[in-house]
Amino acid sequence: MIKDTLMALLNFRKKETPAPEAPVAEVEALLKDYSIEVMPRTAEKVEDFRALLPEGTRVYIAHIDGTPIEDMVATAARLNADGFKVMPHFPARIIKDRATLADWIARYQGEADVRQALLLAGGVTTPAGDFSDSMQLMETGLFDKAGFTRLHVAGHPEGNRDIDADGGRLNVDAALKWKNDFQTRTDAEMAIATQFAFEAQPIIEWADSLKAAGITLPIHIGIAGPAKLQTLIKFAIACGVGPSLKVLQKRAMDVTKLLLPYEPTDVISELAAHKAAHPDFNITHVHLFPLGGIKTSATWVQENGGASGVPADAA
Repeated sequence: MIKDTLMALLNFRKKETPAPEAPVAEVEALLKDYSIEVMPRTAEKVEDFRALLPEGTRVYIAHIDGTPIEDMVATAARLNADGFKVMPHFPARIIKDRATLADWIARYQGEADVRQALLLAGGVTTPAGDFSDSMQLMETGLFDKAGFTRLHVAGHPEGNRDIDADGGRLNVDAALKWKNDFQTRTDAEMAIATQFAFEAQPIIEWADSLKAAGITLPIHIGIAGPAKLQTLIKFAIACGVGPSLKVLQKRAMDVTKLLLPYEPTDVISELAAHKAAHPDFNITHVHLFPLGGIKTSATWVQENGGASGVPADAA
């Protein structure tokens, strides 16, 4: 009986029809200059980033509450020395005060030549000090004073219950409108870097709605890299990705897919095809969350992104 069950599962895997892929040129174009995210503890496990990532890749460094600033700066310095564009997170709610913010900026610049930042509220509920949102960080003027050339802000295609408890988008959209207006007051280039999502059509509708609302910031869409289904469900629950969680749960109920790792082929292919058909589409870049590991995500881009995935050391 057990043997028959195992054979049935194996047959399901063999019979699965691969999802139709967008032409390579379209996918390659969308993945050009993609970015990826690391944490100090995950970066330590990577022997050589240049063997994985294309030359000049933008690498975000996630700052989780409790991570010493020294570890963040050391990771930034290593990545900068390897020739990558380093963009550390500045989570408002874990920054005590203006002096701490100025100190972080000075350390990043002095020790790692950082000139880019992702500004966000942060995952903690109670602020550690004077700041509770990214707008307050921007209003300090410290990033402009330090000559930062690029500032990214967070976007949430499926809303954010930390900001809109009712599950709507009223407050989160108002915040994006404020940030969009701020771009006229800064010399830095700005963009929206989003939370990850798994379905193309809701992403397209959200992006179109921002454009219709007059928000002109380009969007770097967050996409989860290849990972086990259980891993993705865990992260989706932790990050409050509601509609996408339903997609994963539906997949988990399909025995033909339960044993297979998730790959972002479908969502990337659909977005790439839409971008090719609508060149003025406001999603300009892909930002990968390597939930299944940095090497796994980088390898997927190498296998699916043509020239956009060629590692620095192989170019």
